[in-house]
Amino acid sequence: MSFKIKQQEYSSKKTAVIISVCLAAAVIAVYAPVYKYDFTSFDDNTYVVQNVHIRAGLIQTARWAFTATTAANWHPLTWLSLATDYQLFKIHAGGFHVVNVLYHIINTLLLFYLFKYLTNTIWPSAFIAAAFALHPLHVESVAWVAERKDVLSTMFWFLTTLAYVSYTKQCRGEPMYSPNSGQTHRSAPTKWYLAAITLFILGLMSKPMLVTLPVVLLLMDYWPLERKVSFRLFIEKIPFFLLSLASCGVTFIVQRDFGSMSFGETVGLKTRICNAIVSYSVYLWKTIWPAELAMLYPHPGDELSKYQIAFSVLLLVVIFVCIIFLRKYKFFTVGWLWYFVTLLPVIGLVQVGAQAYADRYTYIPLIGVFMIMTFSSVQYLSKRNCVFLSMLLLACWAVVSGRQVRYWQNDETLFTNTLRNTKNNDVILGNYINYLISKNRIDEAVAKTDELLKFKPDSYQAHCNLGVILIQKNKFDEAEKHFALAVKYNPGLAQGYLNLGLVASYKKNTDAAIKYFRQAIETKPDYMDAYICLAITLNNLNRADEAAEICRVGLRIEPNNEVLQRQLKLALEKNGTK
Repeated sequence: MSFKIKQQEYSSKKTAVIISVCLAAAVIAVYAPVYKYDFTSFDDNTYVVQNVHIRAGLIQTARWAFTATTAANWHPLTWLSLATDYQLFKIHAGGFHVVNVLYHIINTLLLFYLFKYLTNTIWPSAFIAAAFALHPLHVESVAWVAERKDVLSTMFWFLTTLAYVSYTKQCRGEPMYSPNSGQTHRSAPTKWYLAAITLFILGLMSKPMLVTLPVVLLLMDYWPLERKVSFRLFIEKIPFFLLSLASCGVTFIVQRDFGSMSFGETVGLKTRICNAIVSYSVYLWKTIWPAELAMLYPHPGDELSKYQIAFSVLLLVVIFVCIIFLRKYKFFTVGWLWYFVTLLPVIGLVQVGAQAYADRYTYIPLIGVFMIMTFSSVQYLSKRNCVFLSMLLLACWAVVSGRQVRYWQNDETLFTNTLRNTKNNDVILGNYINYLISKNRIDEAVAKTDELLKFKPDSYQAHCNLGVILIQKNKFDEAEKHFALAVKYNPGLAQGYLNLGLVASYKKNTDAAIKYFRQAIETKPDYMDAYICLAITLNNLNRADEAAEICRVGLRIEPNNEVLQRQLKLALEKNGTK
């Protein structure tokens, strides 16, 4: 009997290893091209390309990361992760992409072993992990360097859950298997509980998306852990809820101060609720039919279709009615609640950014849907049909994901695909115009700017881009008008103030130029171009003391900036000092 049990254990482990290798291979097959992809100018500039802080060395980055609110988030571990990549790859984009893929592989394997551990099943767990690995809605989280926070925080989500499950099993006195000794043992559950809290904190420091994890842990107590409902279940979650509450508070303050909620403040509560309801149904539709995907879906504002809202409400009502009547199928209840609860922080009730919804927001929530699909198939379909449908579905998702990955090759492929799949997308069109200007495709840039201004006359991006084009044509007065409109429509646009300063310099109005350069620095304290322009202007006016002070401030942010070093040396020479 003992030999037979050991043989079964060996067979199970061997199967799990084979599945793990296949899952990793599938991810690599889909995402292999990313090693030769570029950064995208949309957020990758903020996170990596123009971020001087991640280049200062890990110690300096750590000092900055724990107080930084750059990119409207407090996620110091994400900054440290990107800083580590910079130490390894410098500014080579391929290295950053490969690390994202490695995290996605780790997450896929952790998810597989988590459900294997939870449900004591291999093939259903394998399908959930494979769906997570290959679904097209997850491409954005993996292929976008700026979404390192997604893949990193999710790793801590799964590790926290694994530690929590170990804690619950030991609370019930279940023996734990040690792969090293081959023996079962019992150890104090306290260490696993503390491990879960520690990993949870690390996850929140990677991205605040983990704030819903305490609720998910309660759902897992219900199924598949099947823990007896008691007051203890809630007591042991109190530290998790307190940490979530603290993270929510920090995130709200940071995003409000950064200005990320400025768009949401223009959208009424009723509109936000309607968009949230529609978003739940849109994500479900795109799970089944992942077509016309884009990196940004413009918020419709008050233009949401009444029929779309009514259909979405009806769908959600039907789902919740099914939850009530099918509550004997606990996986059904837990799966749907996992989906609804984990989407709450990003569903748009508190609107952050100008998007209606985003593919990357589904990275964790879709696990709930995959659970329902998997265990419903096991419940109602024959083994043969389960295998056939699973393989067909995974193959289709892999093909679509492979095609979607290719759109992340560079700005042109990414922006043109998004513009093709969305309407009146002023944010992405403005970024695409920036790209055209950088490639000196001026005529195309002008045509696209005219197109943008037709449907959004108050687009700060359009006016800023048009001003840059006019500068290249030496039409400084017209350029100045457009830059003034740009900062009028977006007072936090540091580039607008910098450009106004450059125009003033061209027009020999140095006092105005200095004022605008200082405004650019005030708006964006780490804006090195503004420091450089201000230092040069002050040195040219022989205001060496001021120039030296500006150089010193800039060099504290980026110590190796050669232009500022030269300007500081010049300022000191003008003062007769060394």
